[in-house]
Amino acid sequence: MKNIILCITLLLTSTAVAGGGSTVPSGTTIAGVVSNDPNFSTLLAAVQAAGLVETLSGPGPFTVFAPTNAAFAKIPQADLDALLNDREKLRAVLLYHVVPGRVTAAQVMNLTTAKTVNGANVNVSMMGSSVMINDSTVTQADIRASNGVIHVIDTVLMP
Repeated sequence: MKNIILCITLLLTSTAVAGGGSTVPSGTTIAGVVSNDPNFSTLLAAVQAAGLVETLSGPGPFTVFAPTNAAFAKIPQADLDALLNDREKLRAVLLYHVVPGRVTAAQVMNLTTAKTVNGANVNVSMMGSSVMINDSTVTQADIRASNGVIHVIDTVLMP
């Protein structure tokens, strides 16, 4: 766990130092999958604004709870604009959506909490047949990426 956090810290630091992270990702990494799906255009813009493209293109593995455009649309526009313009807060919110390791839907259903890359825990529960991450519902699970797995959620998670 310490090695994963150290690796992510190094990736974040190198992205910030290099001034990178605003490029459009490609390939089968988590960042590439997100960039190729129009339902994630707001998430992609947020990842780019936060300078996290290289991180989510890195070796991982990561599990990402990925909010759709509709999830971001639930946030009042003024609040979303403020978030997108506050790089540190945006990074904290986005890293709250990332769990170290490749955690499949079958594994998620056996958890009650999961520690995110930003250090805070998310709550995992079942509501009927739906998996809930905090107050967000997983609407699609186990989208494979070369460096992890994506689970689509319907609400942006706030730490």
